[in-house]
Amino acid sequence: MTTKRDYYEILGISKSATTDEIKKAYRKLAMKYHPDVNKDDNDAAAKFKEVSEAYQVLSDAKKKQQYDQFGHAAFEGASGFGGFQGGQSYRSGPFTYTYSSSNSGFNFDDFGDPFDLFEQFFGGGFGGFRSRPQKPRYSIRIEFMEAIRGVEKKIVHQGKEHSIKVPAGVDNGTRIRFNDFDITIDVRPHDQFKRENYDLFIDHQIPFTLAALGGETAVPTIDGDLTIKIRQGTQPNTMVRLREKGVPYLRSKGRGDQYIRLVIEVPKSLTREQKRLLQQLDETL
Repeated sequence: MTTKRDYYEILGISKSATTDEIKKAYRKLAMKYHPDVNKDDNDAAAKFKEVSEAYQVLSDAKKKQQYDQFGHAAFEGASGFGGFQGGQSYRSGPFTYTYSSSNSGFNFDDFGDPFDLFEQFFGGGFGGFRSRPQKPRYSIRIEFMEAIRGVEKKIVHQGKEHSIKVPAGVDNGTRIRFNDFDITIDVRPHDQFKRENYDLFIDHQIPFTLAALGGETAVPTIDGDLTIKIRQGTQPNTMVRLREKGVPYLRSKGRGDQYIRLVIEVPKSLTREQKRLLQQLDETL
């Protein structure tokens, strides 16, 4: 794993810096290292991107809070967060899944283009910088599972057909850059899986008898159904975490996780005998 410099160190500010101080530090360093200004330093472009990345995190209150708590690990796709400490783990074949009554609150977006950030911060053409030529942009609409697994699409640009390989793990709004044009990915929503970054979420209904007595149930994943154990006395909205059963990471190996929210089904009508048995059970509890 590549070691990254501390974002506060990059901007030359303290952890108690105000929003205005963060902006001021970024403005100064972005002007210093922008490749259109600093043409003598071969490392200017890399430093400019480093400064922009630090600003993108520290200027966002939510990202800053997670960075202060977890450092760079909060943005590296590692699955060690989300309030699942102390959960009970089980195995089903090669997969590990964990019970927890809390939900994951993390949702880190990919870092944007540093040059786009610079243009937004300073405005187009600020200080007489030359603007980068605008390339044609196309939008490709793909299915949810095509975004998960990757797909090849074709577009026509300047009368020529181009084959576009969309890598596994792209998300809605992902932009792919080519020499002559850019592609923006439009992902059609799935009727069952909901995606947050590289994690997947689904609701899965189980009978209240299974929740009370325990047992097994088959849950859908993007790789097919997987049988998991249900603990005796499982409560409504319990979250089950399937490690590395989520979306493939776009720029590295590994996958996110899948979270299953167990929804307890309560029968809408009961026979007289069923009511009697439930009343007996209620009297013994």
